[in-house]
Amino acid sequence: MEKMNPVVHFEMPAEDRNRMAVFYAKAFGWETKMFGEDMGNYTVVHTTETDEDGMIKKPGAINGGFYPKNDEMPDQCPSLVIGVEDIREAMDRIINAGGKILGEPMEIPGYGHYVSFYDTEGNRSSLMQPFTKMQSS
Repeated sequence: MEKMNPVVHFEMPAEDRNRMAVFYAKAFGWETKMFGEDMGNYTVVHTTETDEDGMIKKPGAINGGFYPKNDEMPDQCPSLVIGVEDIREAMDRIINAGGKILGEPMEIPGYGHYVSFYDTEGNRSSLMQPFTKMQSS
């Protein structure tokens, strides 16, 4: 059996990240960490307990993030981030399977390399090659 790549993160847009943070804290107990302009005003959300390295403690659970809504960006909707060991190899597999890569991978400081893609059904998702080796479960 070929190695499976897990869903490691989710992303959603937010009009007002402070309002979003209050909602998800009250509704689900999620914790947020808001980054500044240098990180695109991204907000990381912890949906489950993490260790001192920020890695989840409960197998199968994932954390996520919210990005600012922007009328100039396509397909601002909830999406998945799939963890891969080699982003270039995964990009080739996506193209060979009929998908489309959206731009070039970018480095997310402290996390890894990231790029979005469309699948054959027009859904936008993303790839993340973490700086640390992914653990197999």
